[in-house]
Amino acid sequence: MPSVDRDGTSIHYTTAGPSDAPAVVFLGDLGFGAWQWSWQYDAVAGPFHAVVVDTRGCGRSDAPAGPYEMSDFVADLDAFLAEQNLRKAHLVGCGLGGCVALAAAHRTNRARSLTLIGTPATGGEFDPTDLRADPTDDDTLRASTTALLSDEFVASDDAPIQQIVEWRHEEDAPQRVQSAQAAAIADFDPEPLYEVTLPSLVIAGGRDSVVPVESAETLADDLPRGEFREFPEAGHLVTVERSAAVNDELVGFLESVTDS
Repeated sequence: MPSVDRDGTSIHYTTAGPSDAPAVVFLGDLGFGAWQWSWQYDAVAGPFHAVVVDTRGCGRSDAPAGPYEMSDFVADLDAFLAEQNLRKAHLVGCGLGGCVALAAAHRTNRARSLTLIGTPATGGEFDPTDLRADPTDDDTLRASTTALLSDEFVASDDAPIQQIVEWRHEEDAPQRVQSAQAAAIADFDPEPLYEVTLPSLVIAGGRDSVVPVESAETLADDLPRGEFREFPEAGHLVTVERSAAVNDELVGFLESVTDS
């Protein structure tokens, strides 16, 4: 099982695609396991070296006792990048993962670009209510999952929802870890965004119940090289219900940065 040790905490990761290709590192949302990136992983692996890092407390990574701070998640990421000898990597984060990517951009020179999905301009604009669910209770997981998707998507096909519930049952963090992660986001200060001069793509769902679309747009406006893409009909899990369009935006952005 591939993992890196960071001060006694084992951080699990999975990889696909050529090892000599530019690296794209996916960073997950509050409580979520690696399942979250199932719709993007294969689209990126091939032209890029795709990596999914299990956030501490999620999936196969260790779940040390809290409290957690944003600096813990950044240090976990930096330890992974150093162990893998990745001098530069494109960082793709959703929610909590987006906050980690932003924080890392201030603290490491290893970031090549940022893709921030469902990510707030400040920690105070992140509402974790619909994300949090008991991973042992399928009914609670289903309610949480449907709340993160648009009503139209929920009504169209139950199969992906059932699959997500099964994945969340297996991979999502226990409730104590969700609380610790939520506290870390609540205290998140993105610091001066004008200092983040990396190419940055901000993606938002117009019906996101976790991060107001206005907050995501403000984030893009405040980043010197920020671009904003909104999917008005999508919820927080825009990567699921608008996966093909999101993948086109993501791969196109990564290729533009890699070629520049």
